[in-house]
Amino acid sequence: MMQITHKNEVKHSLKPSSHPYLSGAWTPNFTEYTASDMEVIGEIPTDIDGVYVRNTENPVQEPIGHYHPFDADGMIHAVSIRDGKAEYSNRFVRTKGFLAEQEAGEALWAGFVNDHKMSKRPGIGAQGSLKDGSSTDVVVHAGKIISTFWQCGDGYQLDPYTLNQSGTVSWAPIDGISAHPKVDENTGEMLFFNYSRYPPYQHYGVINRVGKLVHYTPVPLPGPRLPHDMAFSKNYSIFADLPLFWDPKLLEDNIYFPCYYPELPTRFSIIPRFGTEKDIVQFEAKPTYVLHWLNAYEGGDEVVLEGYFQENPDPAPLPGLSKGAGKLMAQLALNHLQPKLYRWRFNLVTGEVVEGRLDDRDLEFGTFNQQYAGQKSRYVYSVWGEPNMFLFSGMVKHDTQTGESWSLPFGKQRFGSEAPFVPRINAKDEDDGYLVTFITDMNENRSECVLIDAKDIEAGALCRILLPHRISSGTHATWADGPTIRSYQK
Repeated sequence: MMQITHKNEVKHSLKPSSHPYLSGAWTPNFTEYTASDMEVIGEIPTDIDGVYVRNTENPVQEPIGHYHPFDADGMIHAVSIRDGKAEYSNRFVRTKGFLAEQEAGEALWAGFVNDHKMSKRPGIGAQGSLKDGSSTDVVVHAGKIISTFWQCGDGYQLDPYTLNQSGTVSWAPIDGISAHPKVDENTGEMLFFNYSRYPPYQHYGVINRVGKLVHYTPVPLPGPRLPHDMAFSKNYSIFADLPLFWDPKLLEDNIYFPCYYPELPTRFSIIPRFGTEKDIVQFEAKPTYVLHWLNAYEGGDEVVLEGYFQENPDPAPLPGLSKGAGKLMAQLALNHLQPKLYRWRFNLVTGEVVEGRLDDRDLEFGTFNQQYAGQKSRYVYSVWGEPNMFLFSGMVKHDTQTGESWSLPFGKQRFGSEAPFVPRINAKDEDDGYLVTFITDMNENRSECVLIDAKDIEAGALCRILLPHRISSGTHATWADGPTIRSYQK
């Protein structure tokens, strides 16, 4: 029988809504749990030891103006697994904004699609006017969960097992930390970047294995931009200047309106891990927008990068809605952005770029075995989207060496999230392990933590751990090795 050792209701002012990202699979919840001995359909594998962590956009207060899911408060969900047993916890990230709004009992900041003058207090982030909800990404580094905000924020720390919170990282620069810092499991270092309205518009840094800032340098951009992710190989870090950014003329009046400029190329900056501005090598490639990169690695004179090339970064508004609402909805739907699994090859000697698709389907939010990060890897695990919605309906495994692929639909009205790779203890090869994800099942009105054999995803779930409540849908997640976490907690 399920054992609940913690249950806490968080105060909120949010009203029931028909908004597509405040209802259905995106319905927020306000209860924090710690639970064990949950019902399991199947059997939890005994050859894994670690913690699955997912960040979720989960608003607490009735929004000011138009609501977008990226405006939400962060809620961290964690399932620790060891010796065939699992424990689940979830907690809101107690950001400065969350605590201020708890005290006020209402929203104090308007979301990013609204006039910043609607906010009741000064804000933070690359726009300078937002609440840092810390609701976008999550990594585990130096024994701590670090949650981050897409438009640059503080970086909040939580214990991976208890979700006890210990404030913000001490090393965050004045421009903050963007979502998607990268942990190199082979060195223990974490690489991060940020961006802002002010020259040089972007910086890059390295945090060592014990959580100290050891390198920080400009990676200049020609103006304010909207990068969302970075990548790294063994010796290099990779950044992209993408031709989708705030309209410069409107920005002069503090209006943050992103536009796509297809006449401009995508410009890549490749910098040695501990290099400076003078060491950057630049390349130009086809115009696109890329939300998320996968792995990067080196071979001969080349740096090879994989990610998701959007064929339609500026989709037409969804029909049946106002132009503004229709545009926002289209920009959240994979079938409208049309991202394709893609590979770029950069020759550091000749300057040549070779690029092209690896698959014709609309896919995104990929993962791979992080033990191979920065090295040549073979397998990629992507998700596909529910038509016209920011929901994920299934996953695909690619063998990028042979071109083969295998698919797993989650099932009707069952929606998953980014699915990290979980290596088996004493794994023998790259795909010797599991994929882990949360599934929101609207048929049963519940959520499950699901484990899938990475060598045979078409066989479906090996086990389904039933959570104490149905959680709101979400995106980014990570898996962290248990022995490594515990080595920092001694």
